Amino acid sequence: MIEEIMTNLYKIEIPLPESPLRSINSYVVKAQDRNLIIDTGMNREECLNAMVSGLRELVVDIKKTDFFITHLHTDHLGLVSSLVTDSSTVYLNQPDADRIKAGIFLDVLIDFARLNGFPEDDLQTISYTHPGFKFRPKANLDFCILKESDTIRISDYVFHCVETPGHTKGHMCLYDLHKKLFVAGDHILSDITPNILLMSDEWNPLKAYLESLDKVSKLDIELVLPGHRSIIKNCKERIQELKHHHQKRLEEILSILEKGSQNAFQVASQMSWDIVYDSWDLFPVPQKWFATGEAISHLKYLEGKGVLRKEMREERIIYSLDQTC
Repeated sequence: MIEEIMTNLYKIEIPLPESPLRSINSYVVKAQDRNLIIDTGMNREECLNAMVSGLRELVVDIKKTDFFITHLHTDHLGLVSSLVTDSSTVYLNQPDADRIKAGIFLDVLIDFARLNGFPEDDLQTISYTHPGFKFRPKANLDFCILKESDTIRISDYVFHCVETPGHTKGHMCLYDLHKKLFVAGDHILSDITPNILLMSDEWNPLKAYLESLDKVSKLDIELVLPGHRSIIKNCKERIQELKHHHQKRLEEILSILEKGSQNAFQVASQMSWDIVYDSWDLFPVPQKWFATGEAISHLKYLEGKGVLRKEMREERIIYSLDQTC
């Protein structure tokens, strides 16, 4: 499905089969010399067919098209390798490009999940059930690195790069000051909340995400183009709702830990999730993975605030309320 947003700016809805996200919004900016595609979909046939069909309807020459990728997740990056030509430029932020170049080592992620209580039987299925691993780009990509305040000029749009870490370490949005237009990737979504996931111990993504929300709230924005679901016209209000959501989630975790010390998987199993399954046991393994990662990010945030303490017990990371607070 194609929707015209503004002059020379279009949204192509790319299906994400078997995903709770349902689809991704790929944005296309048309110009006489070079076109720009913002985010693409997974590296799978259904996504490619929808993209090719949309570009054909818009009369976009893929040989005269560049790509801006908001972040490294497969539903945004995966299809690029099937679309690039020899003349294409693929724009990405530095932290996510570094992560891709270094390699995403599944064994390391699995070891960390195991430390946090993820069941062994489920861990053995991650490599072939997790969409992020199944539908990655099929080839190595060369990236043109963008940083804060760099600009992309195309048609009559002047997009300024805005670093918004949280959903990933390098997540980047685009902002046109004069059109008051904000291309948000997965930083701000309308009727769902971005997954703030931690599957390592190297940073504090929820802290970064909340700070990024505060940063964006200071911009003059009339229209937000998110990576999923519907377009947003009440940016500041939606930011407040997202902050409130995470505050409630933090309070829920503290309430769960009042019952006693637990690992992250145990905490996640008792949290409230907006998903169609009736019980935690019925969650597909990838959804348990995302939920546990979200629990870990909130536990990390609370640990940083000094209200939780973390310790190793029998080769598992255990969280407890800090009774000295």
